[in-house]
Amino acid sequence: MAKKFKIKKGDQVMIIAGDDKGKTGEVLKVLPKKDAVIVAGCKIARKAVKPSEENKEGGFINKEMPIHISNVKKVEG
Repeated sequence: MAKKFKIKKGDQVMIIAGDDKGKTGEVLKVLPKKDAVIVAGCKIARKAVKPSEENKEGGFINKEMPIHISNVKKVEG
């Protein structure tokens, strides 16, 4: 049976724990298997990428990483 969360893609949430505590953003993706969400502009990690067809030079990209669902709360707006 699939897990049910009150937070869905597109909702506005506030980070209530961790390095980005107090920031708000939109949920880009919900990951039910990991009990996590990805929030726009929060928990940014710098990832190394190899050269590929779309990214000829490779290098580094900034990427949003998952945040556990218990560390976010839904805000009205």
